[in-house]
Amino acid sequence: MSKNVFIVSSSPRKDGNSDMLAEEFAKGARDAGHAVQKINVRDLDMKFCSGCLYCHSAKKCAINDDMNALYQDVRNSDVLVFASPVYYYSVSGQLKTFLDRLNPLYTLDNRFTEVYLLSSSAEDDARAMDGSVSDIEGWIACFDAVKLKGVLRATGVTNKGEVQNTPYARQAYDLGKNV
Repeated sequence: MSKNVFIVSSSPRKDGNSDMLAEEFAKGARDAGHAVQKINVRDLDMKFCSGCLYCHSAKKCAINDDMNALYQDVRNSDVLVFASPVYYYSVSGQLKTFLDRLNPLYTLDNRFTEVYLLSSSAEDDARAMDGSVSDIEGWIACFDAVKLKGVLRATGVTNKGEVQNTPYARQAYDLGKNV
């Protein structure tokens, strides 16, 4: 059964390690016959959430930027994939801002039930990603019937594109292929 997969790459670097993991996941999902949409947060005109809660009654955000155009695509996806480098043992600020701006979805019936995290870090210890996993689990906890289905912890990758020459690239592809 074909699924709609929505991938959010929050790497500030084009072809950065987490961005490459997102690309590999997308290839795997497409090869398995799924519909894939990938966005790069760095390309969005996206402001910070103001906490006004306008979205809870209006079903959209009061801030007029690129996020309002994405809500329907996110809502109608079966699978959400978040790709992020680890910064100070957490997801990137870009991804955190994106997650905050998904607040209009909180009160709606959404289709997505599966979430994946693709994380890259210069640290060699996989525990360096624990904060990122916790960030995503906290977001997931706000939605009924949504589960964290997979986490890829790409450790020891520092230089731009370095992950491509590691087993992590294949693991990201396999995660996408088996979604």
